[in-house]
Parts: sequence; C-alpha cells; structure tokens
Amino acid sequence: MLYLIGATALLWSALAWLSWVDARTYRLPDRVTLPLLAVGLLVNLVLTQTPVLALAGALIGYGLFWAVETGFRYLRGVDGLGRGDAKLLAVGGAWCGAGFLPVILLIGAGSGVLFAVLLAVIRRQPLHGRIRVAFGPWLALGIALSWWARAFAGADLVFG
Repeated sequence: MLYLIGATALLWSALAWLSWVDARTYRLPDRVTLPLLAVGLLVNLVLTQTPVLALAGALIGYGLFWAVETGFRYLRGVDGLGRGDAKLLAVGGAWCGAGFLPVILLIGAGSGVLFAVLLAVIRRQPLHGRIRVAFGPWLALGIALSWWARAFAGADLVFG
C-alpha cells in the first residue's frame, strides 16, 4: 500500500506540473511525459501485475490521439491536438490500463468543454468562436481520477 501511495504522489505531482505548464504554454514537455510513461508501465509490471493492459493502454492511447491529430489537420488544415496530448493519453493508458481510456477521455473532454463554455460566457464570446483551451489539464484530471479509482477504490476495467 505504501508503494501505491508513493506512486500516486509521483503521478499526481507530475500531472499537476504538466497541467500548469500546458495551461501557460500549450506544450507538454517530453522530459516529463516520456519518463512518466515508463514509470507507469513499471508500476503496472511490479505493483498491479497488469503489464499487458498497461502496454495496450499506452499504445491505444497514443495511436488514438495521433489519428485524431493527423485527421483533423488533414481535414481542417490546422492543429486541433498536439502530439503532447497523445503522449499524455499514452501516460494515462500506461498507468490506468486500456480499460480506463474511455473514462479518461470522458472526464477530460467533458471537463474541458465545460471549462471552454464557462470561459466563453465569462468573456462574452460566442460559443462558435475560437476559444483556445489547453487539453492537457483536463486530460490530467481524467488520469488522476482514473488512477485513484483503480488503485484505491477497487475499480478495475478489464476487457473480457
């Protein structure tokens, strides 16, 4: 249990820092996301003994957002997601497993959209206008809550 608390403290502090940086710069630095990805895979190998689900989660998470990023850029001619968002979703998959990816995305997208709507109302901007919101903090929220549910609340979303 002590190891899970330590892993959680590491994950949450890294996610908080990444959120702060992304909110200010719209960048998620590789020097934090990539080691966090590796640690998530290691945690799942040693502590939860689900390395296959963690590896699948990392690959699916990255691949999904890479496909969305590439498709959006092709269709619209502008960036909608950054590669850092794909790496952060891979982090979520590595820590929480493939089964939690929909939960992470639901929390991240839902809270991000809610924030954008509130921001538009506060700024008195039309909702169809361009409101730039960093997605990393909201994705990080989804990862943090999913990890807590998995590690401490006994939730485990496993395929099959």
